[in-house]
Amino acid sequence: MKKSFLMATNLLVVAAFVLAACSPAATAAPTTAPQATQPPAATTAPEATKAPEPTATTAMEQVEVTFWHAYGTGSAEEAAMTELVAAAQKDLPELKINVLQVPFNDIFNKYRTDVAAGGGPDMFIAPNDSLGDDARAGLIADITDLMKGHTDGYAQLALDGMSLDGKMYGVPESLKAVAMFYNKEMLPTPPATTEELMAGLEKGDSIAISYGCYHHYGFFQAFGGKVFDENWKVVADQGGVADAMAFLNDAYQIAKKNNLPKTDGDAAAPFREGKIAATFNGNWALGDYQKALGDKLGVAPIPAGPKGAAGPMLGVDGFYVSPNSQHQDAAVKLALYLTSKVAQTEMMKEAGHVPGRTDVDITDPLIKAFSDSFTTATVRPQVPELGKYWSNFCGTDEVFEKGTAAADWVTTATANANK
Repeated sequence: MKKSFLMATNLLVVAAFVLAACSPAATAAPTTAPQATQPPAATTAPEATKAPEPTATTAMEQVEVTFWHAYGTGSAEEAAMTELVAAAQKDLPELKINVLQVPFNDIFNKYRTDVAAGGGPDMFIAPNDSLGDDARAGLIADITDLMKGHTDGYAQLALDGMSLDGKMYGVPESLKAVAMFYNKEMLPTPPATTEELMAGLEKGDSIAISYGCYHHYGFFQAFGGKVFDENWKVVADQGGVADAMAFLNDAYQIAKKNNLPKTDGDAAAPFREGKIAATFNGNWALGDYQKALGDKLGVAPIPAGPKGAAGPMLGVDGFYVSPNSQHQDAAVKLALYLTSKVAQTEMMKEAGHVPGRTDVDITDPLIKAFSDSFTTATVRPQVPELGKYWSNFCGTDEVFEKGTAAADWVTTATANANK
C-alpha cells in the first residue's frame, strides 16, 4: 500500500493526540469571589487546569475479526492483500484482524467443516464457486441488511455474482475468468480463432491449452454448444459441445506428442521462464506473469470458434461472512474497506485483479484485455443444477487418455446428468 494512502489518516490521528495531551482544559469560572487574604498555594495548580489523562479518553476495546484467504505463499495476490490488511489494521484501530492463509484446495472444505461444528472464521474470501450451495445450506450469512447503503460503486455484475434470490451473501472484490496469456517475443500474433490455434499447434507453436472442465469451458460456446437450457436441463448432446471436445482432443494429442503442459499449473513455470509461447489461465495469475515477463506479456481472449466468440465461465471473488460470527457488522466493515476503490485499485495494479467496481480507472492494457474478454463470458450460475456439470463433465480423461469418442462421451454424460 502506498504511503500516501495512509498519510492523511495518520496525521489526523497524531494531531488529535497532540491536542488532547498538550492543550489545557478551559478553567472553570469561580462561583464566589476569592478571599484576598487567602491566596492559593503557589505549589498547587488549580484542579481545573489539569490536562485530561489520554488513557481515560482514548482507550478502545478492539473487536477481533478472523479472516481467511487462499492466496498462494509468495504470490502477487498474497503480497497485495497483506499490505491491504496492514493498512486496514491502522485505519480501523477498533478491529483486531487475525489472518489465516488456507490452501485453495482446502479452504472450502475446512470452512464448511468448521462452520458446521460451530466454529470457523468471521469471514473469508473466495470465488463464488459454491455461493448458491453454501447459502442454501446456511453456511454463509445473509448480509443484505448490513450492505444497505454501501453498494454504490460496485458493478451490477459483481453484485449479482454475490447474490441469490434477491439477497446478498458476499461483498464483491473482483471478476475472474480464463483468457490466453502469450509471450510477444515468441508469439507476436496470438491465434484469434480455433482454426488458427490448431494450425499453430500443428506447425509446432508451444501453446499450452489448459484441459479441465473449468478452464476449457469457454470452447463450448465457440462451437455453438451449451450445457444447460433455460430451465437448467442439461442439453450438451444437442450440438456444439461434442464438436468442442473433439477439437480439444485433437489439440491434447498434439500436446502429448510435443510434451506440452496440459494444465495451468504445469504451464506456469515454463511460461514465466520463456520456455513456452502461450498458456490459458485466469487473471489471478496476471501479477506473477507480469513480474516475470514484463513488457513481453500479452493477453488475448480464448480464440473464437466456428460459431462465434468463446464464453469462459465468469466468477466473482468476494468476502463471505460466517453465520457463527459474533461480529458480523465488523466483518462487513472490514470487507467494505478491502473492496473500496483504493483497495481494488491496489489489487488491480499489484495482483492483476479485474475490479468489481465501476469507479476504478483501468489503464493497464492487460487488465483492459481481460475486462473486454469478459463481455462474452457466461456468468457462473448459482443453481443446484450446476453440480450436474461438475459431476458428469469433468472426467475428460475418458476422451483424452482412453480414446472414447467425444460425441459418445458427451451423450453419456448428458444422460447421466439428467437422471
